[in-house]
Amino acid sequence: MSASPRIALVTGGNRGIGRGIAEALAADGHTVVLTARSADDAARAASEIGRGARGYACDVRRYADVQALFAAVARDLGGVDVLVNNAGVGLFGKVDELSVDDWHAVIETNVNGVFYCTREALPQMRARGGGYIFNVSSLAGRNAFVGAGAYCASKHAVNGFSEVLFQEVRDDGIRVTYLMPGSVATDFGRGAAAKAGWALLPSDVGEMVVDLLHTHPRALHSRVEMRPARPVKG
Repeated sequence: MSASPRIALVTGGNRGIGRGIAEALAADGHTVVLTARSADDAARAASEIGRGARGYACDVRRYADVQALFAAVARDLGGVDVLVNNAGVGLFGKVDELSVDDWHAVIETNVNGVFYCTREALPQMRARGGGYIFNVSSLAGRNAFVGAGAYCASKHAVNGFSEVLFQEVRDDGIRVTYLMPGSVATDFGRGAAAKAGWALLPSDVGEMVVDLLHTHPRALHSRVEMRPARPVKG
């Protein structure tokens, strides 16, 4: 089944996993809207992707920014059909060492940002007859590890939020999937350089998003776990 061209918004789409998803969606014929905190970064990434991609500045931690983003997309393109909640940060440290500011940065970006964007996307999707929401979580949302209290908490929250959301909106023709990639070769998080050569690539996650868009609407893959096929043995 082919997915008709859609308006697809990818938060944090200027680099990393978000960039891989944005590139895959553009290659599949969708009009990509990507965000970055910097207007210059967003515009540069959109220009590099091409295919009519557009870049907007947005800090997903600020609800006013998110409201302005969705108002601009509605004005410029008519609304959003696909939302990829990808923007995220990873700040690490043991609980008694992690600063309060770092805790807030992780939770406000990884959890509040998902809620804010979803809240603004839903009315547009309903008005356009349906849609698809992808929440980029992590295997850290199931597998805790030392020094990742804030990050693991945020991804557990995204998983729970997604489980509730898909039940609330499925009768509106809106599908919800949360993606849980393991190690991905990006500059995100700890040990990034050591992942080269064996970890997943951002394009792998992008291909998964496109594949899910092509799935028949009667089927919902509510949770997708992705792992490197042959991880380095420690």
